[in-house]
This record gives sequence, structure tokens and C-alpha cells, in this order.
Amino acid sequence: MGNDGGSIPTRRELVKNAARNPNTSELKATQIEAQTHAWTYCPLSNRPLAAPIVSDCAGTLYNKDAILEQLLPKDDDVPASIIKEKADVLQGRVKGLRDVVEVKFTVVKEGKVEKKICPITSKELGPSTKAVYLVPCGHAFSEVAIREVAGESCVECNESYTSENVIPILPIAKEDIRKLTARTNKLKEAGVTHSLKKAPGSKKRKKKAEAEADSSAADENVSETNGKPPAEGLSEKTKARLVGSGSGTPQSRSGTSTPVSSGIKNAATASLTAKVLDEQEERNKRRKMGLNDNLKSLFSNSGYSAQTHKGGDFMTRGYSLPKKT
Repeated sequence: MGNDGGSIPTRRELVKNAARNPNTSELKATQIEAQTHAWTYCPLSNRPLAAPIVSDCAGTLYNKDAILEQLLPKDDDVPASIIKEKADVLQGRVKGLRDVVEVKFTVVKEGKVEKKICPITSKELGPSTKAVYLVPCGHAFSEVAIREVAGESCVECNESYTSENVIPILPIAKEDIRKLTARTNKLKEAGVTHSLKKAPGSKKRKKKAEAEADSSAADENVSETNGKPPAEGLSEKTKARLVGSGSGTPQSRSGTSTPVSSGIKNAATASLTAKVLDEQEERNKRRKMGLNDNLKSLFSNSGYSAQTHKGGDFMTRGYSLPKKT
């Protein structure tokens, strides 16, 4: 540029608006947009949320089939980047079906559109309405309705609950996030999952602690009995604990239960697991086949024969050299 009769623009002329922080209205619009997406799509599969819908201890909503697919063993050909991306979404909060609760929404249809509403106030649950669900039943309500009712049992199923088990759905307020974090830590210390079921391996850790306590008591008794054998220096109750701790049934190495169709008590979960397994097996078959039947018909393993393909079209006939006269 230059020497052509033009002018060289300065940075002041090019950058008309200086960088600034977004104002309150812009932040609110961005927040509502993010909440609308979280209420509409599953963050694991990026598919629209459809029943059955589950939630983790942080109040995030997922499709149950996406959670089952994530918990199943991965194929070797799945890229590591995809595995890491989905692990970052869960952030270690979901290690089994006991870590999620199925959220039961009251749904009404208006034409072709389905809306989730509160069964008490009939308000639509979504980005504009603060919603909660109860553990362990999973029924969803608006927060205003739960605060006004202020009971100890669910109005839908009459199952009892406590105030700390009222979980906000997709919380934004720092106070709600802090309460959920404190609840998660408290349940973890008690060996209980988000659904208020026993955490896998909690019994094993308890037996190990009891065995260590008994062994330390046995060592003390041996020292008190001047080197006598442990069996002679222990009480009958301690002997029974030692025998019971050694005769436990063997557990799996991982300490987690494998999803077997005969072992799943919930029929809906069993059928959904079988469906996910069938889809995964079908994808594996397609991946191994490589080419479909239409593409395979264009190729031959026995070589090209001009006489055989003489009557075919230009795709299968090929080219043959003319005979010399």
C-alpha cells in the first residue's frame, strides 16, 4: 500500500468499538439460551431429551440410553477424544445407575408440542421456571409449589423425603450449587449414592475395617497373654467375627455389578439395556463389513472376464481390446 493515491488506515479507524464486558441484559440472554439448550438436549448424546430422563447429583438432565451406552465397555476403534469429551461432561459423577435418578415429569400435549408442567401449579417447567425433583421418587415440581406445600411426603406417590433431598434441576445460583456439593460429600462419607442406595464396595470397605480392628485386637490379646496363640487369647465374639470375615462370598475385581439382563430387576431398564446392546452390536457389524452389498456388487474376486460381462452395462462391462483383423 502507498504511492497509489490512497491512504493507509490506522488502528483507531479500523477498530470502531473497543472491547467491553457484556452488560446485564446480554448476560441474562446468554444464560437463558444455555438453559434452553440444557432443557432440550442431552449433553452426552446431543440428541433431544426424551423419556426416560435421568439426573445426576448436580441436577443435569440426560437421556437414560445415553448413560447406559456410556457405562458399557467401549470398542477399541472409538476415538480417545470422544471418550475424553464424554468423561468431561460427566466429571466422574456417574459411575453406575445408582448415581442417577429417573426424573418423572408431568407432560401435556398442545398439538404436536409436549410441555413439562408442574402438577400442582400447572406452570411450564423450563428455563423461565425454577424446577426441582424429589429423591428417591423422582417426581418433578416447581420450586414454589414444594416451598408452599412444605410436606414430608410426595403429593404424587406419597413417598417420604427430606428437605436436603429436594434437588434443583439445572441450578444456576451459587447457593444451590453449594448445597448440592455439600450433600454429595455427605452421602459419599456415608457410603450412599445420589439415589440413596448403598454405594458399590461400601460393604467390602466396612468388612475390611472390621477385620483390621479385629486383627489389632488379636495382637493386643497375644501381647497380654504372653505370646499365647491368637485363638486362645480371643473372646468367642471376636473368634466369630474373624471366621465370618474370612468366609464372605467373593466379589468381582472391579467391585461393580455387570449389567446382565437376568440380574436387572427393573423391566424398563432391562429392555433399554438390551436395546442399547443390540444397537452397539449392529454398529460393530456394519463397521466390520466395510462395504455394503451395492458396492460389493461392482467388484469381483475372480477377475474380469469379457465374455461374462459382455451383456452388462458400462459400469460392469469394462473395456476390452478390439480383435485384430
